[in-house]
Amino acid sequence: MTGQIIQYVLTGLTLGSVYAIVALGFNIIYNATEIINFAQGEFVMLGGLFMVTFVHSLGLPLPLAFPVAVAAVTLVGLMMERLAIYPLKNPGVLTLIIITIALSILVKGLAMFAWGKDPYSLRPFTGDKPIPFFGAVLMPQALWVIGVTLVLVVLLTLFFERTIIGKAMSACAYDREAASLVGINVRRMIMLSFMLSAALGAAGGILITPISLMEYDRGAMLALKGFGAAIVGGLGSFYGAVAGGFLLGLVESLGAGLIHSGYKDAMALVLLLLVLFVKPSGIFGQIEVSKIKKF
Repeated sequence: MTGQIIQYVLTGLTLGSVYAIVALGFNIIYNATEIINFAQGEFVMLGGLFMVTFVHSLGLPLPLAFPVAVAAVTLVGLMMERLAIYPLKNPGVLTLIIITIALSILVKGLAMFAWGKDPYSLRPFTGDKPIPFFGAVLMPQALWVIGVTLVLVVLLTLFFERTIIGKAMSACAYDREAASLVGINVRRMIMLSFMLSAALGAAGGILITPISLMEYDRGAMLALKGFGAAIVGGLGSFYGAVAGGFLLGLVESLGAGLIHSGYKDAMALVLLLLVLFVKPSGIFGQIEVSKIKKF
């Protein structure tokens, strides 16, 4: 029984790392624009599918295919912002959110035509021999997912708190007009946030494809779970995104293993509602009262 519990915990941490990576992408754009990019899951999906194409179809080695796939999805994020966000004059936040939903549907449709409806697999980075762990087993690829997630949250926190560009992106979300008055190019910061978010999502998609396969319609569910993790941890907080992702993954894994797999999504929803009821701002979030801004 102890071995089973440990196995459920390890599975939950791996699953939670996936949600955390998606939640980090949500927070990047939120910290720069205060909008929710519901196309974030499509960045994850595209990262996995591009990686499969470069490795299996073009024969690129994994170390080379990884940055190429990330660059390809980063370009997609840039095109999204330049073609759908940049041309708009003073759109409201609600308008921007609706646009990201439309972009999500469009990208999913294009991915279906490009890759079809079949799931794709990718070989693990460092082999597929299970690692024994106190009566349970841990796949080497899971260590990649968990490790990269923890590294990313530290790097992103340092980026937004210690670098000029990161601080400028945060200033744009806090007060666009004031940021413009001090010389910050707000539109450029929004563009950079989409590119950074796309790159992060692509990296996450590449990491999880060897574990859970990848197909054209995975983005919507990943976006939903990632958004839930961001809300649980506190929207805008990178450490909160990781905490929320791990907590959500553990609840789903333990609930599916100890109770019933059919209640997995329901238990995640109960957790989300409970956190919102007890602390609406999330575990690491801070309650702020602000008016809806225009960009």
